[in-house]
Amino acid sequence: MSSTVSYWILSSARKTVATLQGGQRLYSRYASNRIKSKWRLFPQGPATLKDNTAAWGGIALRKAYRHTSTEEEDFHLQLSPDQVNEVLRAGESAHKILDLVSRAPDSVLRFESNHLAANSPVEDRGGIAACLQTNGLLFGIFDGHGGHACAQAVSERLFYYVAVSLMSQQTLEQMEEAMESMKPLLPILQWLKHPGDSIYKDVTSVHLDHLRVYWQELLNLHMEMGLNTEEALMYSFQRLDSDISLEIQAPLEDEMTRNLSLQVAFSGATACLAHVDGVHLHVANAGDCRAILGVQEDNGMWSCLPLTQDHNAWNPAELSRLKREHPQSEDRTVIMENRLLGVLMPCRAFGDVQLKWSKELQRSVLERGFDTEALNIYQFTPPHYYTPPYLTARPEVTYHRLRPQDKFLVLASDGLWDVLGNEDVVRLVVEHLAEEGQHKPDLAQRPTNLGLMQSLLQQRKAQGLHVADQNAATRLIRYAIGNNEYGKMEPERLSAMLTLPEDLARMYRDDITVTVVYFNSESIGASSKRS
Repeated sequence: MSSTVSYWILSSARKTVATLQGGQRLYSRYASNRIKSKWRLFPQGPATLKDNTAAWGGIALRKAYRHTSTEEEDFHLQLSPDQVNEVLRAGESAHKILDLVSRAPDSVLRFESNHLAANSPVEDRGGIAACLQTNGLLFGIFDGHGGHACAQAVSERLFYYVAVSLMSQQTLEQMEEAMESMKPLLPILQWLKHPGDSIYKDVTSVHLDHLRVYWQELLNLHMEMGLNTEEALMYSFQRLDSDISLEIQAPLEDEMTRNLSLQVAFSGATACLAHVDGVHLHVANAGDCRAILGVQEDNGMWSCLPLTQDHNAWNPAELSRLKREHPQSEDRTVIMENRLLGVLMPCRAFGDVQLKWSKELQRSVLERGFDTEALNIYQFTPPHYYTPPYLTARPEVTYHRLRPQDKFLVLASDGLWDVLGNEDVVRLVVEHLAEEGQHKPDLAQRPTNLGLMQSLLQQRKAQGLHVADQNAATRLIRYAIGNNEYGKMEPERLSAMLTLPEDLARMYRDDITVTVVYFNSESIGASSKRS
């Protein structure tokens, strides 16, 4: 069975590589039938890109060309169960909040997170931080496309914009006084999970300057208590996206800063961010990451409460918004083949200035002597590009007052949601909780859970899983890439998918980043009674 699965995956993937090498198209429809790249290029005649690299095709052609062997032994590479676990658990993180933050809201018990790369380098990012000058925890998932630069920048900077937006007038004045007198700033964030090694260490002064301009503008609003949470999230998303756009338009002397700013602006990232302050949960979403609540009713039944909507062509409200914002003559071209202007799947994102700027502005910026080829900046204007901007980073913000029955929150990039439904995700987390004893069903009082336990035991017996995952995010990733077409876990398929070399992996799965946040039902219930 394992040899058959491996053979099929590897051999069919190599057909895609052949298409990319010899075809007239920079993006292969053969590959898109399985995992759809966020960006698509239109036919442009024979591919003549130097260094064999297509920056926006979603597949790293330079690396794909290296892997052309069809030797028989390639098809029989297979990871052992221990090696599978090692790969899946490499990015795990799990913490109890009170161990990390003394003033954290007591509605949150702990979080678990993990990620698995398909792109090389990985384009997803995730971050978790506590706001030190206000109350609240921030959880974020960032899904990059066209490279990782924008996702990295947004994951490092957005939390600071949100934290500053929530500050009172008095705190902002203290921040400004510290800057003017060249004294240390008040600490803004405590990172509980940093989004990764920063590539922007040498340009953070530019970012701080722009953050300072933002808080100066907030000071000019003369709002004693600061923005409310919904306003803070809304303004933060849009302001950071605006700064990303302006930073590359402004004259910058340092070449590294210019190059990084260009890469950030011309790549893109979707974002889903949750702010938890006591029983108050706000979720801001721009793009196709997603957040859901796992809810357990008094009778023991579990259900899913979606907190976000995907911003893509399958969302009727999003399609209507796009048509309202552009002339009626563009009704048939603003979305083509279920993509924005026929090229981008999400309809909201940071960066991606080639779908926001005028053609003239794009030309003027790119003509400043940038080595766009070395920076993987693809100069491309879609057909029917008449009335930009077509893309926005304006988020949809959802408020939910937490209840005792709200047990956990799952945030994840679309690599998870492409293969698992909302209910599947809730079920898998519940099974994880049952295994670790956090929510052992009382079979006498709650017979509705008997089927769940029986199903769990049967699955474990069939799969030969001797060691359960200790992290719910890992469990979700395991099932996302190991499920077959019937929704059943296949260890052979899982091993085969993880055995794929990195040049082929992206054709069959996307980067996946997951964070699971567990709530303190007793604390939430006590708060509800007090109020």
